[in-house]
Order: sequence, then C-alpha cells, then structure tokens
Amino acid sequence: MNKELMEMYEGCLMADGFEEALIGFGHQFTHPVAIYDLNKCYNILMMRDGMDDMEAMEYMDFNVLGAYVGESTPIFLGDFAKA
Repeated sequence: MNKELMEMYEGCLMADGFEEALIGFGHQFTHPVAIYDLNKCYNILMMRDGMDDMEAMEYMDFNVLGAYVGESTPIFLGDFAKA
C-alpha cells in the first residue's frame, strides 16, 4: 500500500486478513476509517478458509461486523445488487 496514503490515514484500524478487500479510506466525524468491500471479504473467507457462502456470512456477522473496536472501527460496504 502507498506509504503516503497510510501516513495520511494513520490511526485507522485495519481488518487483519482482508487486505485484498480494502477499497479506500474515509472519515467518521474526525476519525479516519478503513473501508472494505463486504462481498470481497466473503470471497476471501470462502477461498482462503474453505467456507461456503452461509459460513462466510455467519463468520463476518459474528466476528467482524458485530465487533466495535473504538472510534476508528472499519466500515464494510456491501453491494447488495451483486449479492
């Protein structure tokens, strides 16, 4: 990832294991946040961990989407037209 970009968004919390799903950065109020493509996260779990689509959705819901880790908690953007 671009070093200059990472410095600009220093303090963002990143979702471990989902680097390929990172689509950009944004702000919630004054806090920088990482933004991930939710469908790519599902695909990563299915390809990397051998989960089926329901297992991937359940894993994301319980372990990732349901976890608030502070003001810089990442955002997961779903394109439900593709789902």
